[in-house]
Amino acid sequence: MLTTTIVLFILYLIYRWSVAWINYYNNLDKRFGMSVWRYSYDYHVAGKRDVSFLDDKKFVLLRRKRNRAVTFMYFIFFLSFIVFMSFMNQLLLRILN
Repeated sequence: MLTTTIVLFILYLIYRWSVAWINYYNNLDKRFGMSVWRYSYDYHVAGKRDVSFLDDKKFVLLRRKRNRAVTFMYFIFFLSFIVFMSFMNQLLLRILN
């Protein structure tokens, strides 16, 4: 149970670090908005003209880096959920025994 608690704390620190990177990328260009959870689209959306690689190369590369950071954040979030379920299992076993 102690190991699971330490792993949860480490995952929380990694999660905060990844959110800080997303906020950093959001502050580099105002076209991203301030959302941490939402991907910037890198594909055609009906009714909206997307910025292509030929239009603004720097922005598109920055958007791809930001989307990778968002993917990493989601991975850490769901991994934390699985570890948290393990922690809850261990806690309930201790309470019931």
